[in-house]
Amino acid sequence: MGMADKHLDARGDLNADIMFDLGMNYCLGRGVERDVREAHKWFNLAAMRGHEQARRYRMELAEELSPEELREALARARKWLQK
Repeated sequence: MGMADKHLDARGDLNADIMFDLGMNYCLGRGVERDVREAHKWFNLAAMRGHEQARRYRMELAEELSPEELREALARARKWLQK
């Protein structure tokens, strides 16, 4: 069971605040190994649901990631949306 799985609601979904919190956890290495690609994924998903702070963090991380890392982060978000 992954970190996100613990926060799923009855529909098997996450809200924007939880997605943002997951992004912070991965960004800071809080309870998980630090992974900026995974952090960007969660900030991106939260931003898509209207979370303004996640939009800012997503933009900041995007500037720090290499093009390859950014492509991977975006692919991870797409994969999550397809499940």
